[in-house]
Amino acid sequence: MADDKKFAGYICTGCGIGERLDAGQLETTATRDGKMQSCRQHEMLCSSEGVQLIRDDIANEGVTHVMIAACSRRAKVEAFNFTDVALARANLREGVIWVRPDTDENRETTQEMADDYIRMACAEVKFMTKPSSSGEQQLNKNILVVGGGVTGMTAALEASAAGYPVHLVEKSAALGGHVAGYYKSIPTRSPYAEPADSGVAQMIADIEARDNITVHLNSTLAKTSGAPGRFEVEIATESGATSNESFGAIIQATGFKVYDPSGLTQFAYDKSADIVTNEELEALAKAANGGPIKRPSDGKQVTAVAFVQNVGQTSREKDHLPYHSGIGDLIAIKQAMYFKELNGDCDTTILFDNLRTPGAPGEDFYRAGQQKMVTFSKGQVSEIVPGDSLEVKFKDLILNEDTSMLADLVVLDVGMVPNTGPDPYAQLALAEAENEEERAEAEAILANAPPSILNLDYRQGTDLPQLKYGFTDSHFICFPYETRRTGIYAAGPQRRPMDIRQACDDAAGATMKAIQAAENAGQGRAAHPRVGDLSFPRFRKEGCTQCKRCTVECPFGAINEDEQRYPLFNEARCRRCGTCMGACPVRVISFENYSVDTVGQQIKNVDIPDEFDEKPRILVLACENDAYPALDQAAMSGVEINPWARVIPVRCLGSVNLSWITDSLNNGFDGIVLMGCQKGDDYQCHFVKGSEMGLERMSKVGDTLQTLNLEPERVASYEVAITDVTRAPKLINDMAETVERVGMSPFKF
Repeated sequence: MADDKKFAGYICTGCGIGERLDAGQLETTATRDGKMQSCRQHEMLCSSEGVQLIRDDIANEGVTHVMIAACSRRAKVEAFNFTDVALARANLREGVIWVRPDTDENRETTQEMADDYIRMACAEVKFMTKPSSSGEQQLNKNILVVGGGVTGMTAALEASAAGYPVHLVEKSAALGGHVAGYYKSIPTRSPYAEPADSGVAQMIADIEARDNITVHLNSTLAKTSGAPGRFEVEIATESGATSNESFGAIIQATGFKVYDPSGLTQFAYDKSADIVTNEELEALAKAANGGPIKRPSDGKQVTAVAFVQNVGQTSREKDHLPYHSGIGDLIAIKQAMYFKELNGDCDTTILFDNLRTPGAPGEDFYRAGQQKMVTFSKGQVSEIVPGDSLEVKFKDLILNEDTSMLADLVVLDVGMVPNTGPDPYAQLALAEAENEEERAEAEAILANAPPSILNLDYRQGTDLPQLKYGFTDSHFICFPYETRRTGIYAAGPQRRPMDIRQACDDAAGATMKAIQAAENAGQGRAAHPRVGDLSFPRFRKEGCTQCKRCTVECPFGAINEDEQRYPLFNEARCRRCGTCMGACPVRVISFENYSVDTVGQQIKNVDIPDEFDEKPRILVLACENDAYPALDQAAMSGVEINPWARVIPVRCLGSVNLSWITDSLNNGFDGIVLMGCQKGDDYQCHFVKGSEMGLERMSKVGDTLQTLNLEPERVASYEVAITDVTRAPKLINDMAETVERVGMSPFKF
């Protein structure tokens, strides 16, 4: 180690640690085994006095590397925020004393756990480098909003109010989107009894009055390149003129398209002008201008109207939507009230199979519709017969009989289809197709793809990745606005079907994230989920084999390739997941505070008793975002964990390098448990694909085990949620039982 490095350990004796453990022995372990140049004890390290003790040593004693042995690294994060040093933490509270019984017979093994965690933390910090900002930091406070509907306008107004200049790009000739054509909207305030003004006109006026909002109408994005803090965007207009602008972050709020029911022949949508969608009815109501609503075919005042709900939704049939848009029934209630307001004694019937009235208006708005004499009939429509009067045939689900009704106008409740660009992974698959079959499959997906919205200059495609049914991908639990493209946020119905109020709330959340991304980019810090992390990936060019695994497996498009096909890291796009590090077969990728060595040395510094001690060792690599918090919660609940386990949090299961597995087995570990997040379409992995890729790599560990003549059950991989408070410890305890059954590792002998 270089002479300018100074290592110091700090052991907290508070929260029962001093009563359960021999702090003096821990101090000896830190200095003798861990090679800390100094080690201090304190009765409450997280107190102002304890924190100041560490700060004084940093300032006056030249301490550059700090090892804190106290509570979980997830606790007291703000107190132990020493950004100017390398920092490692040993979890003695949640990881040791709270998961072990307080009895004399368990005292020895509890102390052994604590000693090992001290050794591990000391080894980790010794192989850390003091984090430093990347050279890419650039503060650009300009925010780009794509889409001039309610969602986009809300985002623009929120960013503007926070003092951030905004460019609002809208492809049409006017702001307002779909809602600009609405007569009225679903009420957003109690008592939820009447349709309300949409507020669009006022929003447009507010936009026009803001000096720091620039509106681009009849405009699209011709090209988007760069990263948070330095996006370069070419804005093109219908006339052919272009302008180039720079932005710190981008919000995509491109909304939705109305589902086209023309393919559903039973509803005869294309056979009669008097069969309209719920959006087309808004135009009729607005055109009435306070007078009676008239049917399109002959201008006759509507005296009977039927609303047919859930048209082409929640069905796996061809040309149907497999999901429900959620708000269609509230829209029908609102529109039924139009007829009661404008058309006098109009016979108004809502035909539904399942009535959904979510959100704040919910039951109150439904009751208001009943009070206005709107008829709600539980029926399943089988056919609409065109004519001077439209015959709606349906099965009465209450009486269980076929019946029909006549109407002047039929309104179809059609769903929302997200307005997103082509699937970027299909684009990538087409570009990298290795045979005709792969090419044909990708071409089939892209055959009916919409035009690009962002035109991203990314090797991974031109637009935001999608999850299900074309909706923009985002982490629906933890990070609802974030996409796989760092610094670009999605808001509104392109993420999921939502009403105006939900879209406005969504826009406000996305704006906050965009501002955070721009500000963090100015400081060279990660935006999410490791907010504030200064580290970024580095690699040794001389060891790189140009295998492209890092560029292909990065979920966020943070790695390109230079002219010589070496990885080209785009630090500002990086989420610090370490997936590239786990993918690298030659171990040339690392972070300053997280590397193959920081984890590998922890594994090597666990004290492995010989076979005569009959004390197995189980390595647990736990995702720091779900599994590790679950273990912390288990500790708080008093759930016992086997004393042979040694838990190492990893940034993501995707960051797990196979060398850690082979090294731990060679060093005499008897079992290994890997805990990642849920993968698949309903993934809960904070890094989208990290857990899936990590689990895929681990599925091939069997070959290694066979080579070493070890039982395959010695290595187990699991998907663990943050709520698995009981299950997570059980998986560790189950491995202990497995080790007891198959015997200890032969590498101990």
